[in-house]
Amino acid sequence: MATAKKIKETTIIKKPKAQKKPRVSVVKEAKEPKKPVEKKDVAVKLISVQKEQPKLQKYFEAVGKRKSAVARVRLFTSGEKDFVVNGKTCLQYFQSPELEQIAQSSLQKMKCLDKFKTVILVRGGGIHAQAEAIRHGTARALIKFNQDFRKRLRRVGYITRDPRARERKKFGLKRARRAPQWTKR
Repeated sequence: MATAKKIKETTIIKKPKAQKKPRVSVVKEAKEPKKPVEKKDVAVKLISVQKEQPKLQKYFEAVGKRKSAVARVRLFTSGEKDFVVNGKTCLQYFQSPELEQIAQSSLQKMKCLDKFKTVILVRGGGIHAQAEAIRHGTARALIKFNQDFRKRLRRVGYITRDPRARERKKFGLKRARRAPQWTKR
């Protein structure tokens, strides 16, 4: 038992307390106080900045969708009256009169094709889905321009987003429903 007491006594070690360092205060040179900014100067600067900004063009924007294609359509009331898709003319982009007809059909239905400069950014999907997304987006933008167009565009079916999309492939099948060919032997 005498050895057990010695072990306990040797394991207890007291650490010396850390000595605190005296704080040294540094005296900095005094700076000149800042002059308060007058409110008149700020107001004058804001007015001058607003005058320098170019006049913003008014446009009506809407988004059209079909399958995985998304089209952002802007109808400008001023400027050249043309139809631009991703920086190209409509016929250059689609290269087919049928697809061009689909893309411009909502404007043609309302007889507004020559009244607006139409700028469109379209992404995703195939070229046919992009044309239908543009038709959907232009129909929505026309409604923002004039609420009276809604009834006529609804009757033709340009406002409703077409929900049909490709069905997903199932395991064990070739496609969504196409089963592998059955062989007798």
